[in-house]
Amino acid sequence: MGRRREGREAAIQFLFARDLQGTEKPGEPEDFWTLHSARTSTRAFAENLIKGVLTHQAQIDSGITGLLENFSFERLAAVDRNVLRVASYELLYCPEVPTPVILNEAIDIAKALSAGESGSFVNGVLDKLAKSLRKPGSPAPAPQAS
Repeated sequence: MGRRREGREAAIQFLFARDLQGTEKPGEPEDFWTLHSARTSTRAFAENLIKGVLTHQAQIDSGITGLLENFSFERLAAVDRNVLRVASYELLYCPEVPTPVILNEAIDIAKALSAGESGSFVNGVLDKLAKSLRKPGSPAPAPQAS
């Protein structure tokens, strides 16, 4: 498994744990990395994703919520919610990462970490988001100020 895949999975696991605990607790990031050993480059990539998601979480959650049909954001499985958050962050703020890579990674991670039809669900939501943000053949949009 590559550094970026490991980093995405670690970021999702961190955000998942944070979701379940509520708010950040003192020492939380270091406690996580004590339990989840990772190479320095993997950890740096994961921490960048975590920081980005937490910084822009309100905008990211709002964007995801707007794409859900007959379903509330709060009812999403915590794993799926955080897979969507990380992928949404990358779609919005990482124009150097190709859209198909973001979608494929998110779908594969959802299949591995979640249950049932999560891969299909994540695919449907992210496909809508990607089409609204990134037009095929054009560069990714500049991030919006929050």
